Amino acid sequence: MYPEVLVIPMREELTRLGIEELRSAADVDRFVHEPGTTMVIVNSICGCAAGRMRPAVRLALQNATRPGKIATVFAGQDMEATARARSCFTGYPPSSPSIAILRDGKPVYMMHRHQIETREASAIAADLKAAFEQYCAAPAVS
Repeated sequence: MYPEVLVIPMREELTRLGIEELRSAADVDRFVHEPGTTMVIVNSICGCAAGRMRPAVRLALQNATRPGKIATVFAGQDMEATARARSCFTGYPPSSPSIAILRDGKPVYMMHRHQIETREASAIAADLKAAFEQYCAAPAVS
């Protein structure tokens, strides 16, 4: 684990956006098991990938359609919360950083590190916005 003082700016880059920080397994359980569409961001200290992911999230959240609730866990720091969050991403291997969209507690979308680390924030954000439109938009009323 890194000293908390080094991690604070990386945590705040997401929490300043209104993203809830989950620091324990109980926090994760409470968050992901509520009905609706949620997004869980696995933050990390990794410079290249996480340094692109956090600005991409900020850009994507400017989209009109977005998940109902958004939270973050910090890999390598909040071990229990990260392990519990990853256990909710059934069918997807662990990845740091990563971004999951869940509907009613079930994963419907996952963006892994390899989809983040070599791309610009604007391209990552475009993929997230498309995922928001596909998985978070209210169904059309007939």
